[in-house]
Amino acid sequence: MVPSAFDFHRAGSVDEAIELLGRLPDAKLLAGGHSLIPMMKLRLAQPGAVIDIGRIQELSGVCRDGDVVSVGALTRHGEIAASEELRASCPLLAEAAGKIGDPAVRNRGTLGGNIAHADPASDLPAVLIAVGAVVHLAGPEGRRQVAARDFFVDLLTTALDPAEVITRVDFPVAAPGTGQAYLKHEHPASGYAVVGAAASVTLSGGRCTAASLAFNGISAVPHAADEVVSGLVGGTLDDASLASVSSLLSVRDPLGDVHASGEYRVELARVYGRRALASARDRASG
Repeated sequence: MVPSAFDFHRAGSVDEAIELLGRLPDAKLLAGGHSLIPMMKLRLAQPGAVIDIGRIQELSGVCRDGDVVSVGALTRHGEIAASEELRASCPLLAEAAGKIGDPAVRNRGTLGGNIAHADPASDLPAVLIAVGAVVHLAGPEGRRQVAARDFFVDLLTTALDPAEVITRVDFPVAAPGTGQAYLKHEHPASGYAVVGAAASVTLSGGRCTAASLAFNGISAVPHAADEVVSGLVGGTLDDASLASVSSLLSVRDPLGDVHASGEYRVELARVYGRRALASARDRASG
């Protein structure tokens, strides 16, 4: 497994990376490398040039500003999982990041690289959907923002233009009375999600005032289960009601492969969705 020949460049800034992408139209960005390098070794990706952005300091770190916490695109999964700020303000992200792969992957893989790759079995895309995150992009035409629901377009395809760079992702700070949970049925060898469920629940006076649920692994893009959570607001979220609404999950053309058929993945999603909602409810109550 040897990549085809390519030129190597190291960008010292976001502007330099954008300039290189514009000048080298068949180039690919290298962040942590855990998505791009395996594809290059298998020659599923054969870029003529690789642009290393891993040392651009402005793209790393966690910063809270009011009711938004921003995570730089180069922030590593291990840093996200260990961040006290994220554990308090967006625990769903911290929990999911801590379940990615193994320590070697978490210590190299990055938020931006993860979502730019847009693997259906990845853990973070459903988290972005569930909390209503916003992805910030920079390119030759300037900077723009894309809501997470609009960012993931198709299998391994995003709204990121070829000459753009992901700079950061903004996550809303969880409201008081909110519980969040990420659960997954993982492939035993890779740790990828056969099905992953990201849930957020807000309670007030013992009743649900807001809820969201999104899945990895069951469709080409993260699936927002609006049909499930629409029946939760105003209720007490007892186990019977969670079981009832989870059965409403419907997925058109679910993904199927050698690991699990589409029908089986949907059934798994109903089970893990119910469990994730119950865990989020219990955390909100506690």
